[in-house]
Amino acid sequence: MFSLRSVAVVFSVLASVAVNAADFPAKPLRILTPFSAGSITDQLARPLSTRLSEAWGQPVVVDNRTGAGGGIAAEIVAKATPDGYTMLVGATGPTVVNSILVKHQAFDPQRAFAPITLTATNNLLMTVPNSLPAKTVREFIELARAKPGQLRFGSPGIGSSPHLTGELLKSLAGIDMVHVPYKGSPQYTINLLAGRIDVVIASAGALLPHIRSGRLRLIAVSTAQRDPAYPDVPAINETVPGFDVFGWFGLLTTAGTPASVMKK
Repeated sequence: MFSLRSVAVVFSVLASVAVNAADFPAKPLRILTPFSAGSITDQLARPLSTRLSEAWGQPVVVDNRTGAGGGIAAEIVAKATPDGYTMLVGATGPTVVNSILVKHQAFDPQRAFAPITLTATNNLLMTVPNSLPAKTVREFIELARAKPGQLRFGSPGIGSSPHLTGELLKSLAGIDMVHVPYKGSPQYTINLLAGRIDVVIASAGALLPHIRSGRLRLIAVSTAQRDPAYPDVPAINETVPGFDVFGWFGLLTTAGTPASVMKK
């Protein structure tokens, strides 16, 4: 049972939140990203922080908290004070997939977050090192079948979109590859360039500069249709029927944040 003192504390907290909502923001804010600097979530957070800081006249700091497939950053936001000062660039892995893969997750993503807005959607690029003999999806599948369990695909962590996309390719194409998780896209890109892994199916992010320079080979996109940005690059679906993957990213904050703060 609540004591009168505890009731008074609850009302004082609620009143404090209401006052803060009226003049929000009155102090610095931070946007957490679940993956490392240079990753797609980081690239989305940087311009957001700059524009919000300009609009609000308060510092908006980007805080990269990697680990646990994005779960570390997500948990920080899930357990933050619901006042809008702590935000998350949410992605499929930390906000959806982890709740399925992690048995004892410290929070329920369906209840822990308040969605502010969708920030971006994107396809994934199936990219291989130039040293790999496969130049098409069909040739890659034939190579994987000739070397079962020997080809390696990289991702920014277990449960991330690139991880599950690689698993989907394994399943639909009937091939066996080894998953190699990294802390983020800069790490798997370095290893892809060095030929330590054989393929990555991930956001353009860190991959695109090396694709444009010719150091990496883009052989397909993950969506059901070709991407107008790469009209000459086939979709994986053209070789593997039923293959259709795209990523999404949203700006989230802690559930219970006042509606006026959410609107702003």
